[in-house]
Amino acid sequence: QVQLVESGGGSVQAGGSLRLSCEISSPTTFRNCMGWFRQAPGKEREGVATSDAAGNTNYADSVKGRFTISRDNAKNSLYLQMDSLKPGDTAMYYCAADRVPRCGWPSRGYEFNYWGQGTQVTVTS
Repeated sequence: QVQLVESGGGSVQAGGSLRLSCEISSPTTFRNCMGWFRQAPGKEREGVATSDAAGNTNYADSVKGRFTISRDNAKNSLYLQMDSLKPGDTAMYYCAADRVPRCGWPSRGYEFNYWGQGTQVTVTS
């Protein structure tokens, strides 16, 4: 059973920063496409950023230039550095892993197979 554990969410004022972390239990799965997704109340889930093992990344237009996705292969961990946060970034953030190495984009995550429990990010004005 592949497990993903997220951490790093919280409450921050607009303009602040947070760093989300996601550790995956399967090194093999970690070599596939990994991504961050978010869902705000009453809204559809949206893809925030994805990364494959080759270093290719994708970002939602709304976060380009503010968020950075990265990997630590030694720790089987995925990160999302979020800077210049806005109230519109408030959502539950989820880490997910796919079964294929390449990431399709855009994505709402329906093709991803493994999910973390989510971590709440709240940005106040």
